[in-house]
Amino acid sequence: MKELKKYLLNQILIKNTMPKYIKKPVDIEAIQWNGENTIEILSFCSDCYSYVRNDVPVLSIVTLEGNMTASIGDYVIKGLIGEFYACKPDVFLLTYDQVTN
Repeated sequence: MKELKKYLLNQILIKNTMPKYIKKPVDIEAIQWNGENTIEILSFCSDCYSYVRNDVPVLSIVTLEGNMTASIGDYVIKGLIGEFYACKPDVFLLTYDQVTN
């Protein structure tokens, strides 16, 4: 029981001393892939290629961390240094708002 109490107190201390960060507000470019706008995606993303597997369109993105496969509905994002990556729609909508001119 003493060990559990010591462990829990230690976890509270770690949580309270762990540095926190907030995402900087930056504009990004992104397109949502709907499976039918592949040509638009490929003209936007120089590091993307597409193919069909078992009659299903596949979008592959060469990222800084390696190849990533996007699913229909994912957003293809162009990052701050020109890199491309996919983002699930729920995460995208929680993270970004559309910029209006």
